[in-house]
Order: sequence, then structure tokens, then C-alpha cells
Amino acid sequence: MTTDVLLASLPAASGGFLLFDPEALLPALGPWALAGISLMIFIESGVLFPFLPGDSLLFTAGLLHEPLGLEVWVIALCAFVAAFLGDQVGFFLGHTFGRRWFRPDARVLKTAHLEKAEAFFAKYGGVSLILGRFVPIVRTYVPLAAGTAGYTYRKFVVFNVIGAFLWAVGMVVLGSLLGGVPIIRDHVDVWAIVLVVVSVMPIVVTVLRKALAGRRDRAAAAKGL
Repeated sequence: MTTDVLLASLPAASGGFLLFDPEALLPALGPWALAGISLMIFIESGVLFPFLPGDSLLFTAGLLHEPLGLEVWVIALCAFVAAFLGDQVGFFLGHTFGRRWFRPDARVLKTAHLEKAEAFFAKYGGVSLILGRFVPIVRTYVPLAAGTAGYTYRKFVVFNVIGAFLWAVGMVVLGSLLGGVPIIRDHVDVWAIVLVVVSVMPIVVTVLRKALAGRRDRAAAAKGL
């Protein structure tokens, strides 16, 4: 199933496609739901397109597995394989092409995104392949940063397997377990938004800390004049 086929199958909603509304997207895909989940996780995990609903998609897929007619273990397995393979592609792209595709003013392949991933990788090393799974945008570019940095492939595979398993399988299973809780089952759309907000909080905190640090530096410089 190609990306064009997937996008063409999505019904239009007010303001655009249902791509960022997993609760509506997954039923709309019908028999293509499993393929759609796998494709989007694969793309977000390392094919340089970070703006997909990874966390909420997996959580909602686990939550709605019965209406979708899918077994939890099947969704989890496909998501795990897709996440693992996506990171493999990201690593080899970084190893082969490095930073050559990135531009400061690009819409998707921004130099700033890669620099954040490289800083994250430099700080946490191989463990960043696990931690980065739970941070939107970072999880797309960390494999690329690892490949660009010439990280040992054997170690990369080990951390990739662990990270893909904990994130993909964990999110799907968590969604399926919480599907029996009425307040979550009856308000999937609200909890999907909450999950997205929680996922991006590390990025927001980092931006705020840098902004505050910059303000303090400017204030200190002003006092020194």
C-alpha cells in the first residue's frame, strides 16, 4: 500500500484529511486499517516525515481493536516491525547521506530538527534510541543522527529493537487495557489530545528553558554594560 493510496482513501473532513484524528481515521480505513497503521509508523520512525500521529495512533488502535476487527497482538506485532524497519531506513540514510538533504528553511527536512536529534543523541548515546521513541519529531531524526555520527550498527540494532518494542507494543497494549475503563472508552478523542500534549511536553519544556536562559543571559549582559 503506497502513501498515495493511503491518503486517497481518507475521507475529507472540515479543514482537511482525518490524518490527525485516529478515532475517525482508523474506522475510515476499513480493511486497510492495519496497513495504514504500519505505513504511518514506518514513515514516522525514520523516513524523515515526523508529522504523523504516532503515539495517539497506536494508543487508539489498541483501544479500538475490537471495532476494527483486529487482534491486539497483531496490531502490536505489525507496529513493532514497522517501527524497527523505519529506524533501519533512518540509520542508513544518515550513514549514506548525512546532513546533505537538510536546509535551514526547508519545510520538513529542517536543519534545526536534525540538530536537536544530534544533541539528544550526543547526550544519551544509544539509550536515545529508546528515550527518543517517546518524543515526537526526535524519534524520526535520532536514527538519522546515529547513522550520521557513525554509531556502531550492532549496538544500534540492539537499542532499536528495545525502543521499538517498548514504544510500539507498549502503546498498543496500554490502549487495549484502558479500553475497558468507561471514562477513557467514552472519550477517546479527548484522551488522544491529552496523549499528544503529554508527548510534546518535553519539547515545550526545552524551548521554554532555552528562552528563559536566553533572557537571563541578555539581562546579565545588559547589567554589565
